[in-house]
Amino acid sequence: MRLALLLLSAAAALAGCSVFPVSEASQTHSDSSSPAAPATTTTTKLTLPPRPREIRLDKVNPCTILTKDQRAALSLDTTPSPYTDTQLKARACTIRGTYSGQVARLALVTDEGAELWISDEAQNTAKVIAVAGFPALEVRTPGLDTLCNVEVDVAQGEFLDVLFRDGGGAAPIPQDDLCLGAQRVAEAAMSSLSGGH
Repeated sequence: MRLALLLLSAAAALAGCSVFPVSEASQTHSDSSSPAAPATTTTTKLTLPPRPREIRLDKVNPCTILTKDQRAALSLDTTPSPYTDTQLKARACTIRGTYSGQVARLALVTDEGAELWISDEAQNTAKVIAVAGFPALEVRTPGLDTLCNVEVDVAQGEFLDVLFRDGGGAAPIPQDDLCLGAQRVAEAAMSSLSGGH
């Protein structure tokens, strides 16, 4: 029993000595030496790598980014529905999957950069990824495990926001799968936008 406790303590001590880079915007660590000690949060500042070029979004219709074939390949079969996202102050479009139970939302943010999601005020967990060669963030919001966002840095002060969520199908979709779905939608959207859309 003592050996198991010693190994557990050693593993906990070594956990902070990982050779892998921290890719989370924030991580919570708890002090295992004192059961009454509160959890502390440390923040690692993420930065986005340079983008290969700029793709301006100000003249793009969010509901025409994904072609009919792309939507079918993504199991998003309803007619795209445009609206204005008041939180992001962005033109947006929602597309549902009737049979898949998935919902994708594309929002074109033209007054703020993707850095918004990794600022000190951001209340989420983000990691840097690449989408079609552009820097992007996979964003998970604590307590909201039925959705995942991918934020693609397309131009100075502009980003493509892709939200992919569980639309309430029979079986819940795991968040890891939702994040993969968000990345697939973002890849398809960037393919269209890169083609001179």
